[in-house]
Amino acid sequence: MGKKKKAIVTTVIRYLIILIFCVPMIMPLLWMLTTALKDNAAVFSMPPQWIPKVFHWENFTIGLQQIEFWKRFGNTVFISVIVCFGQVCSCMSVGYALARLRFPGKKVWFYLIVGSMMIPGMVTVIPVFRLWAACGFYGTWWPMIIPAFLGAPFQTFLAKQFMSGLPKSYDEAARMDGASRLQVLLKVIGPMCKPLIAVIAIQSFQGAWNDYLTPLLYVISKPEKWTLSLAVGRMTSSTYGTQWNLFMAADVVYMLPILILFFFCQKYFMEGLGSLNSSGVKA
Repeated sequence: MGKKKKAIVTTVIRYLIILIFCVPMIMPLLWMLTTALKDNAAVFSMPPQWIPKVFHWENFTIGLQQIEFWKRFGNTVFISVIVCFGQVCSCMSVGYALARLRFPGKKVWFYLIVGSMMIPGMVTVIPVFRLWAACGFYGTWWPMIIPAFLGAPFQTFLAKQFMSGLPKSYDEAARMDGASRLQVLLKVIGPMCKPLIAVIAIQSFQGAWNDYLTPLLYVISKPEKWTLSLAVGRMTSSTYGTQWNLFMAADVVYMLPILILFFFCQKYFMEGLGSLNSSGVKA
């Protein structure tokens, strides 16, 4: 077999392997889309129909009306943007302090931040809920927003490690020119951390958009403050039954903005991860 044929066979095998791994991820999305276009009776028909006999496009209109889409969309965008901004600011600030400054207990704080990633989130749900309730924040968006300005362990770890790989001569030169620490971060180190900022921003925005538990805990009693994730989740009902075609239609629309965002930003996300790997990031 010639080299050309070997290369063709190798390429075919690679694509087959990729296809095998992609099918389990694509099939649920395809089933969601086809279910969104069926009537509710056809959802449970046997054998399953992958292609509906009649396309019920009105499911999308009815589903979005049921969850009051535009009101909940505005709530979700508002919270996600603030959380994204807060996490970028807090993680960059803490990461800069841990990477570039000297102060007592710096290693202890770093190990505490890294160690906190090992604590399952569900362990802290009850004490954190009681804390916010005692502060009078139950029924408000504050429990979703304030934590973003207190940093996130993993993103702070990335920021610290990324900035540790940058030469400190930049800081020293800026300080000699009379720049403050804040000016060094904003005007010198910040522009060099664009890949890092892209990774933190995308992860934080996606996390806030997909968050279901936090709105469920704090604003379930305030329908006007519901996010899209909570509104879509409340379409399921064990009492009156769930209209799965409408549920899937609303779910498809709920997923679209974050999929579009990731589609257009995946280049910057992958570049950011590559830059983190090539900037001397070490565990």
